[in-house]
Formats: sequence, C-alpha cells, structure tokens
Amino acid sequence: MIQKEGLAMGAPSSGLKAEIFLQHIEHLHMAHLSMKHKIINYFRYVDDILIIFDPTHSSIQAILDDCNALHQNLQFTAELEENNTINYLDITIQKTPTSWKTAIYRKPTFTDTIVSYMSNHPTQHKYAAVKFLFNRLNTYDLLADEYQEEEDTIHSILYNNSFPIRPQKPRHPKLKEQKQTTHTKMDHIYIYREGNHIHYQLIQKH
Repeated sequence: MIQKEGLAMGAPSSGLKAEIFLQHIEHLHMAHLSMKHKIINYFRYVDDILIIFDPTHSSIQAILDDCNALHQNLQFTAELEENNTINYLDITIQKTPTSWKTAIYRKPTFTDTIVSYMSNHPTQHKYAAVKFLFNRLNTYDLLADEYQEEEDTIHSILYNNSFPIRPQKPRHPKLKEQKQTTHTKMDHIYIYREGNHIHYQLIQKH
C-alpha cells in the first residue's frame, strides 16, 4: 500500500512538522473556539488534549464537531469523565466538592516489567527506571493516600523485578508541619551487592 497523504511514518522530521501544523491550527482557531464554547483551560501534549469548559454554555459534542471541522485531515475523538474522574497522560484527575486531586494513572495493559536486577545490563540502566519512578512520585502533587499507594506500587515493581533493595522512606511533603517553609530534596539510598562488594547508590530528586 502506498501512502498518499500525511507525513512519513518514522521519519525524523515528521514529529516536528506535525507539531508546527497543530500550532498553526491552534493559532488560527483556538481563540475563537475558546470564546464560543467558554473554554476555561486548554492543554495539549502532542496529540492528547485536555479541555476544561463550562457545560452550561456548551457541550463536548459541540466542541468535538467544531474541532473536526477545522481541517479535513484532522479527526478527534472525545473521552468523557466518569464519576468526576478523567485520565490524562499518566495522571488521573478527580474532582472533589471543593477542588480536585491527582493520582498516577497506568493503562489496563500496564505490566510491571522493568530491566531486571538479575540481568547483565549496566547498573546505570537498571536504576534508570527506578530513578524515574521515584522522581515522578516526588514531583507530582499527590495527597498522602495517593502518595502511599504509588510508593507501594513502586516497591511491588522493584520486588517483582528482583531488586534486593529497601528504599529509605521519605516523609511525604503533605505530612510536614505547615509552619515549615523550606523544602529539601528527597533522596533515596539503594544498597546492592556485586560479588563480595556492597555498593551504595544515592538517587536524588532534581
């Protein structure tokens, strides 16, 4: 099959060209659409868009119809919130009576497989995923319960991938005394053995 339209799949320039095109469309139309549908906030990452709007002035179907009319080669689909909850990228956003709260989202197809500690990969490769998981944990604005749940999930992932470690548990920032105004980095110390040597690795939050 010969591709007659669109950008070349896998070409280094395709992502950049697609981003330029989408920004051009946004520049031409988003101001008008925002006013027409009373859009409060518009967030986009690549081709994932999160829209917050006033449902008393418009509907998601009306917004979707207008977006699909912007260009013949652009077709959007909509995912609605359920039980005041919606997933966007790797975040679950839930409305509360007075505000909202967030949690880490994983797709139903998620597997807890990372580079196994027992593999022959370099140590830096093994701990890259570990560093990412803890950096995300300590970067996102999670409440205490969601923080603890995610930390337990990370420990389970490490255990299932043969990591013989017990990270030093940081104190969750939400549990700190409210009078405290200074914030310190949350570090994790990992202890692992290679042969007859014990190694200590410090992973810092940047």
